[in-house]
Amino acid sequence: MTNLTKPEMSPVNPDFSSGPCAKRPGYDLAHLQNAVLGRSHRSKLGKARLLEAITRTREILNVPEGWHIGIVPASDTGAYEMAMWSLLGERGLDILGWESFGKGWITDAVKQLKLDDIRVMEAAYGELPDLSAVDFSRDVAFTWNGTTSGVKVPNGDWIADNRSGLTLCDATSAAFAMDLPWEKLDVTTFSWQKVMGSEAAHGMLILSPSAVERLESYTPPWPLPKIFRLTKGGKLIEGIFKGETINTPSMLAVEDYVDALKWAEDIGGLTNLLQRSADNLTVLSDWVGLTGWVDFLCAEEANRSNTSICLKIVEPDITALDDDAQAAFAKRIAALLDAEDAAYDIGAYRDAPPGLRIWGGATVETADLEILTQWLDWAFATAKEEL
Repeated sequence: MTNLTKPEMSPVNPDFSSGPCAKRPGYDLAHLQNAVLGRSHRSKLGKARLLEAITRTREILNVPEGWHIGIVPASDTGAYEMAMWSLLGERGLDILGWESFGKGWITDAVKQLKLDDIRVMEAAYGELPDLSAVDFSRDVAFTWNGTTSGVKVPNGDWIADNRSGLTLCDATSAAFAMDLPWEKLDVTTFSWQKVMGSEAAHGMLILSPSAVERLESYTPPWPLPKIFRLTKGGKLIEGIFKGETINTPSMLAVEDYVDALKWAEDIGGLTNLLQRSADNLTVLSDWVGLTGWVDFLCAEEANRSNTSICLKIVEPDITALDDDAQAAFAKRIAALLDAEDAAYDIGAYRDAPPGLRIWGGATVETADLEILTQWLDWAFATAKEEL
């Protein structure tokens, strides 16, 4: 069988992990030689580099001037939980979850914050909740892109313009790869290690004027750890949004993020970042359309992620197996590709249905994905032959 023959070419960069994600094309540690090391992050030089990261973020993402951008501890998780703990409880909450991370925020709201007035709106992997049922007189918490399910919201049209509640958006696998309508988003969070392929540990917190107003007018009834505190004396701590971080950041990681932002600027900014990711999804969409053994986990084309691209195996001989055997088969495909240095870390997330998850963010080269499709066919045929 032809598809049992190994492809002649391999991806130049086999890093298709959904986090930490592939480093940018042309990445070299030598680009970090100007990192502010051995100096205080509160020195003039340190604060200037942190502010540079904030400023470049604003420029690339086209964040409006009235929105505050801060660097905060603990990656996207820290940024989103900081927002939840600081802002929620003033009014009722509609919270949406359709995969692991969104459902994690539901756990926070229900079991940790124990909010009195909460509507939980969930959907199975591969689907979205009913967005038309969301009440924007309440606060609304959701992920823009479900990293572990490959399902994103199609756009921001479902978000009311005249809302009286706040929208809290986890955009960690969406920022820099999907068009975010800032006027619809009051809190937006993401991590450097996703679409920009930078080093993790720090998160970005972007606040609209309405979010700042809530912070300055509302005091939550629960204790706030120091790393969550965004106000002092009822006023926003402005320094957080000018590079005066709450805790000590890794200046090496900051330099790595700045390097990625410079690369984004060099290739044409957000327009080209979005196009690169869209092109990557097109490669896999075209292949899936021609391939009988695989399909998208997300059936609705408009809702398919162009970053965390989740696939399921639909070959009848495999779907006839029990759940454990199907999971083992998918893991075998991923293991074969790993052993051949053709693709690393493309197994489905541990809580997701069995399958494959391939990162298609802007740092992944389209040509590498084209080659990967040949290896996927080989790995499937090889794994099936082993049954």
